[in-house]
Amino acid sequence: MGILHIISKSPFSHNALRSCIAICANKDSLLLIEDGVFGALQSAPDAKALQSLIERNIAVYALSADVNARALAKKIEPQIQLITYEEFVQLTINHNCTQSWY
Repeated sequence: MGILHIISKSPFSHNALRSCIAICANKDSLLLIEDGVFGALQSAPDAKALQSLIERNIAVYALSADVNARALAKKIEPQIQLITYEEFVQLTINHNCTQSWY
């Protein structure tokens, strides 16, 4: 597979998610962790751009522990897949490389 892009900053205070979305390629995946899970909100600044990735069959994930810690489970886009830490590790194994966005 391509690159696993990892976003850890909130789109409400950083532009990491927007920059990442601009360069995501077809075999890439995107994972939202820590405050990056705010990007999964239906009201997030980049929600439409993130939806366009999903429509291009680019997998978008959010770490469930971080989503739950911020009480966001009922507010995120339904097409974003919630994953565990174990699945996070598996994603890193399945991709050619990882890119963390700060």
